[in-house]
Amino acid sequence: MFKIIIASCVVASVLGCGASTPPPASPVTASASSGAEAQPAGDIIATARGAGSFRTLLAAVEAAGLNATLQGAGPFTVFAPTDAAFAALPAGTVETLLRPENRARLTAVLTYHVVSGNVSAAQVTTMTSATSVQGAPIAIAVENGHVMLNHSATVTTVDVRASNGVIHVIDRVILPPG
Repeated sequence: MFKIIIASCVVASVLGCGASTPPPASPVTASASSGAEAQPAGDIIATARGAGSFRTLLAAVEAAGLNATLQGAGPFTVFAPTDAAFAALPAGTVETLLRPENRARLTAVLTYHVVSGNVSAAQVTTMTSATSVQGAPIAIAVENGHVMLNHSATVTTVDVRASNGVIHVIDRVILPPG
């Protein structure tokens, strides 16, 4: 019971941490006021496209040939870096990763942001790590009331529902070890 209360408080804190930055718009339609969960309007790719703040991520997913996968049955949990997160990388990093000869490295970076299954924010707050689709673990910690990945990326918006999973928005690109 105590763990549920703590998780609820952390989720509320995470939701609050995005207050200074408006959450990305998403094609999620709320159910009638019956208290039912919002119904997703599309798959992860369509949901990210509709948000408008994931152009770089979507270009990278396309360059890596992962569109069909992220439009597939899933479910997937995507820790999605915003365009601003990609822009914060050292100059030339995105351009270098998008080159055809770097497709394997790009795929590794992108799949490091994906976890198999539908992992809600409440579940994330109880985890210390998650194994990415890439294979390496992602460290998860609650630091100063914020969910952090690898002690560097902050989860800014949670539980953006898609028909084949969920998106949690992050403010930095995380890189797999090595």
